[in-house]
Amino acid sequence: CNRVRLTCTGTLYMCLGQEDAADLRTPLRLGDNAALADAVRTAIRRKPRGHDFTVGRAGAVRRFINVTGG
Repeated sequence: CNRVRLTCTGTLYMCLGQEDAADLRTPLRLGDNAALADAVRTAIRRKPRGHDFTVGRAGAVRRFINVTGG
């Protein structure tokens, strides 16, 4: 997976197959470019090297793809 997804509510998802996300809405609304850049960098560091779309595994993602923006 070489993409991240940003929702219209300011949530940055690092992977479609995981729930890990970062809130970018707050720094965006505050106009704090330094905090925004830091939040994006921190989120990207947490991004997994690959994805796990194993059907039936515990902890499956519980959101529709159209919510994520994929």
